[in-house]
Amino acid sequence: MISELKKIKTGIYPLSEGSYTIGWDKIFKPFDVTIDSMTDRPASLLVEIQPFLLVTETQNILLDTGLGFYDSDNELVICNLIEQIGLQPEEIDLVLLSHLHKDHAGAVCRKENSQTKNLIASFPNAKYYLQNEELNYAYSNAGSSYDLEIIEALKQSGQIELLDGDGKINDEINYEISGGHTPFHQIFRINANGERYFYGGDVAPQFSQMQRKFVAKYDFDGKRSAALRQQYTQEGLENDYTFLFFHDLKTPFCKLKMENGKVMKK
Repeated sequence: MISELKKIKTGIYPLSEGSYTIGWDKIFKPFDVTIDSMTDRPASLLVEIQPFLLVTETQNILLDTGLGFYDSDNELVICNLIEQIGLQPEEIDLVLLSHLHKDHAGAVCRKENSQTKNLIASFPNAKYYLQNEELNYAYSNAGSSYDLEIIEALKQSGQIELLDGDGKINDEINYEISGGHTPFHQIFRINANGERYFYGGDVAPQFSQMQRKFVAKYDFDGKRSAALRQQYTQEGLENDYTFLFFHDLKTPFCKLKMENGKVMKK
């Protein structure tokens, strides 16, 4: 439902949670590029975290939920970012989840209050869409990449819509199992606001990865992800997609073009 308190301009809003390093322990540690050094964090990967809010004429859509970290006022960072735009968490209609790794699904639920560990849905009026087999995989392959306590709270919330394979949520939103990063990772194509948006989660997480062949060791099937990026790039060139990049603060979103045989920002 579009806010009755304030008319929010339609479009895409990056919700930047900042930069972090992650090591073998899968713990995300804040990283300030102005003062921190990667040499002090050996065997760590630098990642940027950035869910998206897509506002259309009829819906407020959240694409993944980020880490689920809390600020100094004990409020979820992503909720604070949404409020800064002019919406309340209660005004989110749909939450589209590419997969359930904790950097993408960490804020699906929140603490009910500061005095309890009880978890409730962070977006109480939203339907959460994810692949049923991704949920099953999270439980059967429980490890440090998943936060099962949060996932279980979402499962019990009654707000989850489990998807089976490829299909449509409505006339604007199509979903498709991509695999690659996790076996049942999904991507979304959204036609809204006169634009064609493509959200590839961790299969298409950065603009730079659309420019070159790159096989990520952290993917379940890195070769598949690399092949899909080439496929999606060509599809985007042909259909004028606006790509949304979850792990790219420098280029949150852009269209693509070919220039001298190289993929560039349009």
